[in-house]
Amino acid sequence: MERRRVVVTGLGALTPVGGDVESSWSNLLDGVSGAGDIEAFDASEFGVRIAAEVKNFDVERYVDRKEARRMDLFIQYGVAAGVQAFEDAGLEEGLAAGDLNAERIGISIGSAIDDSPPVAKP
Repeated sequence: MERRRVVVTGLGALTPVGGDVESSWSNLLDGVSGAGDIEAFDASEFGVRIAAEVKNFDVERYVDRKEARRMDLFIQYGVAAGVQAFEDAGLEEGLAAGDLNAERIGISIGSAIDDSPPVAKP
């Protein structure tokens, strides 16, 4: 079996403790919690009113407003992390110059999110 090598050239992260890799890592090391009162919707009818939400996210840094309206929020987060990883890798110049084989570039995304609306239980 042929062994394939993978090289991680760039990182991106959008987490409840930071909007990028640097701030997320720094806040994790400092013990900062991403949990707080739910702000994404009115949670007053629910028994639990805390969550670890992504805060201060500006989707327009990554895609234009019209395109963002066509995406679920978790997709916006994935695009943002992907753009961050791409920028962190410094691949922009190589692609523009035609020096990179786009078929050999990939991204791996991890998400633990369910974007479905909350369901109130009587």
